[in-house]
Amino acid sequence: MKKYESLTIRVGPKAYQEIQVNGLDIKKIKTIMGASGGPKWLVLSHLDKLIVDKILPRLEDPVHLISSSISSWRFVCYAQKDPLKAIKNFEYGYVNQYLPKKYKKGFLNIRLREMFDELCPREATDDVISHPLFRTNIITSSSRHILKSEFNPVLLSGLLLAYLANSVSRSALGHFFSRAIFEDHRNPIKILEKHHFVTERIDLSVDNLKDVVIASSSIPIFLVGVKDIQGAPNGSYRDGGLTDYHIDFSVDNHEGYVLYPHFFDFLKPSWFDRSLSWRRVNPHNHARTIMICPSEKFIDNLPGSKVPDRTDFSLMTNKQRVKVWNSVVSSCERLADDFNEIIEHQYLHRFMKPF
Repeated sequence: MKKYESLTIRVGPKAYQEIQVNGLDIKKIKTIMGASGGPKWLVLSHLDKLIVDKILPRLEDPVHLISSSISSWRFVCYAQKDPLKAIKNFEYGYVNQYLPKKYKKGFLNIRLREMFDELCPREATDDVISHPLFRTNIITSSSRHILKSEFNPVLLSGLLLAYLANSVSRSALGHFFSRAIFEDHRNPIKILEKHHFVTERIDLSVDNLKDVVIASSSIPIFLVGVKDIQGAPNGSYRDGGLTDYHIDFSVDNHEGYVLYPHFFDFLKPSWFDRSLSWRRVNPHNHARTIMICPSEKFIDNLPGSKVPDRTDFSLMTNKQRVKVWNSVVSSCERLADDFNEIIEHQYLHRFMKPF
């Protein structure tokens, strides 16, 4: 039997036990999660196409999309009338974007708004908000105290304090940011987590979708936080990965599964945890998660032996970067092909590993 060495599939204990006995029932997927990660999402592009083409038609209402940062863009594509076309357009536009070596702080915010309008015009915004199957939930981080500032020296000082506090305790990060989830009011998600992080709940709407997606992508220092979001309390809303980099909570989805296409075989709670080797998500939060990611062996065979990241903008010329990223996207079609075979032949129980 084929080994499917391109993929690592991690499954939480409750889902693992059920799938071992009964196999994977696609209709039990009730949540799809997506992490922060910038260009890393390109390794998932073909998996995204597979999900909307092969899995989406077999799902039953409602299915929650929960995302932060770059994945909020991915899931805006999911919830359009022609999601396959939207993902292809996003992939092409993202790979072929041009970032000048020097730019003013607000440049990227303007460019992101232009990209959003190209990807999701007004009529598509209506489709996302009223999608018959999907309920879109986007995580942003609401800034507190000095982290509301856009003056870089002050902002850097605040980020350093947040990093130091978070290294002692994740809950201490709540002194600097609160989680702000813009959610579908039709079926609000119920968050389950052992140590409750301060969470604001705000209705996602046609009028605020663009601002929310931009806010969830707004990395401090490089981009300006988004203020005056329609329907939200006053404040500065920033990248959702600051509080929820790889998402460290579960949702009450009535014994359904969480499908989680991811870049790596590990999860970190917040952006500040990336360098903290001891900090991992609480495994109990992913008891019903099915996480699909490229294997280490597969990543080793990608150009540069890594997934794309933001350093590619500074370490390569634009021409080099586009060539490398296109090569990565092309190589990652294998991930989708292999996962498609696994689910179509009901092989998941043979290749999944404990979370």
